Amino acid sequence: MDSATIEQMIREGLPNAEVTVSGEDGVHFEAVVRCASFEGKTTLARHRMVYATLGELMGNEIHALGLRTELPEE
Repeated sequence: MDSATIEQMIREGLPNAEVTVSGEDGVHFEAVVRCASFEGKTTLARHRMVYATLGELMGNEIHALGLRTELPEE
């Protein structure tokens, strides 16, 4: 797994999002996701939205994903 693939999957699942993913070892990644769809959502709900874009890869090919979820203006 690579960060570019994860970034693409998140963008496909959240089309209006700005996404940056980093991670060098192929299993541990960090992502910053800015998305207007996060408006009014708790941090947990925002994270679940991102995890949903990655499906079964979470916990398998992607061992860990550190997330920072923000609104575009944050």
